Amino acid sequence: MKKIQVFDPALCCSTGVCGVDVDQALINFSADLDWAKQNGASIERFNLAQQPMAFADNPTVKTFLELSGQEALPLILLDGATVLTGRYPSRAELARWADITLAEAEPKTSKGCCSGKSCC
Repeated sequence: MKKIQVFDPALCCSTGVCGVDVDQALINFSADLDWAKQNGASIERFNLAQQPMAFADNPTVKTFLELSGQEALPLILLDGATVLTGRYPSRAELARWADITLAEAEPKTSKGCCSGKSCC
């Protein structure tokens, strides 16, 4: 199974979805991460403020920070290789990296009489 690692910038909490002024990108990413995990993805997430040793102990991440600085985070690794920097991945990207077929993983919508523009 492929392993996805997310190295976040310093966030106020483990997900960054806290406080008064929450970034919509973090809300979307948090939901997409939960979705991917529910569909079998192996994902680890590290917060620079809370887990600095995870950044220092990983040679790829350490070199990235030395060259680009923490303002270039987030950094996404797939099996140890850099696949994305500077933004959070979309659900489609997570699905591709984790070998999840989007159509199969999406919930089925009801086609009952109250769906669409008309209602019973």
